[in-house]
Amino acid sequence: MAARYDIAEESVDGPFYLEKVLIPEDSEDDYIYDEVTVDDELSITEGEEDLETAVKAVRDQTDATECTTQWVSSPKHPVPKIPEVVDDFIRNYLVKMGMKRTLDCFQTEWFEMIHKGLMKADQMEFVPDAYTHNQILDNELKNIQRERDSYKQASFEAGETMVKLQRERDFHRMQHKRVVQEKNRLIEDIKKLKKHYASYEPALRQLNEKYQTAVRQKMLVSLERDRAFSQVQNLDSSLRTAHSSPVTRPALKAANSPQEREKIQKSPQKGAHPACDNIASYDALKDPNKNTKHPRDSEFPASTRVNPYLPQIKAFSSVNTKSANFSLSKSFKAHTMAVSFLSLHPRKMIVASSSDDQLWRLWGIPEGEMIMTGEGHTDWLSSCSFHPSGGFLGTTSGDATVKIWDFAQGRCVLSLEGHIHATWACSFHSCGDFVASCSMDNTAKVWDLNSERCRCTLRGHIDSVNSISFLPFSNILLTCSADKTLSLWDARAGLCAQTFYGHKHSCNYSVFNATGYTIASCDSFGVVKLWDVRSVSAMVSIDTGPHPSNQVAFSPNGRMLAVASNDGSVKMVEVASLHLSSLIAHDETVQSVIFDHKGEYLLSAGSDGAIHIWS
Repeated sequence: MAARYDIAEESVDGPFYLEKVLIPEDSEDDYIYDEVTVDDELSITEGEEDLETAVKAVRDQTDATECTTQWVSSPKHPVPKIPEVVDDFIRNYLVKMGMKRTLDCFQTEWFEMIHKGLMKADQMEFVPDAYTHNQILDNELKNIQRERDSYKQASFEAGETMVKLQRERDFHRMQHKRVVQEKNRLIEDIKKLKKHYASYEPALRQLNEKYQTAVRQKMLVSLERDRAFSQVQNLDSSLRTAHSSPVTRPALKAANSPQEREKIQKSPQKGAHPACDNIASYDALKDPNKNTKHPRDSEFPASTRVNPYLPQIKAFSSVNTKSANFSLSKSFKAHTMAVSFLSLHPRKMIVASSSDDQLWRLWGIPEGEMIMTGEGHTDWLSSCSFHPSGGFLGTTSGDATVKIWDFAQGRCVLSLEGHIHATWACSFHSCGDFVASCSMDNTAKVWDLNSERCRCTLRGHIDSVNSISFLPFSNILLTCSADKTLSLWDARAGLCAQTFYGHKHSCNYSVFNATGYTIASCDSFGVVKLWDVRSVSAMVSIDTGPHPSNQVAFSPNGRMLAVASNDGSVKMVEVASLHLSSLIAHDETVQSVIFDHKGEYLLSAGSDGAIHIWS
C-alpha cells in the first residue's frame, strides 16, 4: 500500500507542514493482508460494561500476547534481527540526548527532501553494526562501572572486617600463649607434687602396715582375752567339781595345748580331761579305731552335754525378726570374684568370707572393716568355719584339702589331705579337737586336730556330699547330698544313724536350728523342707523356686529362715506362718546367708563379690 503525502508550502524559505495524507483502497502490490478478527476473550457481556472489567480484559489479552511473543522469540523460534535505518538511528539518538529542536529541524528537512525527491534511495543505508555495537558496549560499560563501584564498596567493607578479625586473632593468640604457659606451669607443679607424694609413699605403706598390725593385734588380744576368760571359767567349774567329788583328782588344767592334752591322755586316772568325764562309759563299746589308735588321738566328749547358749537364745526370742523389718544398711565389695561362704565368729561381731579368688578374709560387722586376709589354697575356696575358740579358721577348697589357719601366727598351721575331689564344707566339733569335712568324692571325713589324721570316713551317700555340720555340743553330724537325701551320723563310730528322704532334686545345704530339734534343707529347684529330728519326718515344704536355693540359715530364735537364692534375692520365710518375702540387692546369685548372734543383722554374699548387711 502506498501513501500519498500533500505538503503545503507557506513560503519559499518558510517551513513545510503535512496537509493531507491519502491512502488508496487498491493495493499497488500483490501483498495479501490477513483479516484480524476480534478476539472472543475481549468481548464483554452486555450489562457488565464498566471500566474495571474492560481494563481486566485488556490486561489478560496483553499477558497472553506477551507469552506468545516470548514463545515466538524463544531460542527454538529465532526472529531475524533487522538493522536499524539511519533516520531512525538519528531520531533515537536526538531523543535520547534530549535535543528536541534539533529533532524538529531534522524531521522537517528530512521530509522536505523526500517530498522534493532530493533524497537518493541508494544512499539510504542501514546504520553500520559498529555503531550499534558501540552503543551496546557503552551500556555494558556503564553497567560494569556500577558493578565496579559496588565491588569497591564491598572490598572496603571486607578490608575493615579483615582488620577486625586480625585484631581478634592476635588477641586470641595472646590468650592461647598465656593458657599454654599456665598449663606448662601446672604440669611442672603436678610433677613436683608427684615427686613429693612419692617421697611419702614408703611412710604411708609403713603406716598402713602398722595400722593393719594394730588391728590384727587388737583382734588377737580380744580373742586371747576371751580364751583366758573361758579357761578361768573352766578351771573354776573343774575346781568346784573336784571339791564336791569324793574321788581325788589331780590338778585339772584347760587342755588347750597338745602337750597338756598328751599329759592328760597319759594320766592313769579316767576322766582327767574335763570334757571327757564320762569316757569310761565308752570302754564297753567296740572302738572301730582301736587297732590303729594314735597316741595323740583325742577322745570324743560325752553327748549328754547341754548347749550353754540356750538361755541366751531364749532371751533373744523376744527380738522381732520379721522380714519386713530388714532393710539394707551396709554394702561393700569383699572380693574380686564370687563370695562362696560366710561364717560368724562364735562370740564376736566378726565374719569370715571365702571366695573363688582363693582368698579368705575377716571383716568387722557392721562397719565392714577388713581385719585380716589369708591365702594359700591353689584353687577356689568353697567354705570356711570358725574354731569354737575363735582363734582358728577352717577352709575347704577345690584343691581337695582342708586347711586350718591360726590368726595369731597369720598363716596355715595344718593342711588335711585325704579327699580325692573338691571339698565342699567343714564343721568343728564344739570341743575344738575335731573337724568334719565333706567332698565331691561322695564321702565325709572326721579329722583329729591333735593327731592330724583322719579318724573315720563316712560312706553311704552315692553322690557328692554338699554340706556337713555338727549338732552343737554333741557328736552327731548332719550331711546332705546330691543323691537327694539327708543323713545323721555318729561321729564316734562313723556310722549312719538316720536318713531323711523327701527331696526330689539335689540337696544343696542343711542346717540345725539352735535347739537341734529341727533341720532345714534346700535343693536345686528352690524347695525348702523342715524336718523334725525327733519324729524323723518332714514337717513342711516351702517352694521358693524355680531358681536353685544355695544355703539356708535359721535366725537365733528359730522363727525366721533365710534362703540364698540363685535369682539374686534372699528369701525370708516365717516358720510359723510360712509367709514368704524377698530381699533384693545383689546383682547376681546369692551364695550364702547368716544371722548374727542376736538376730539383729542378716548378712548375704553372692557371685558379685559383695557382702550386704541387712538390719
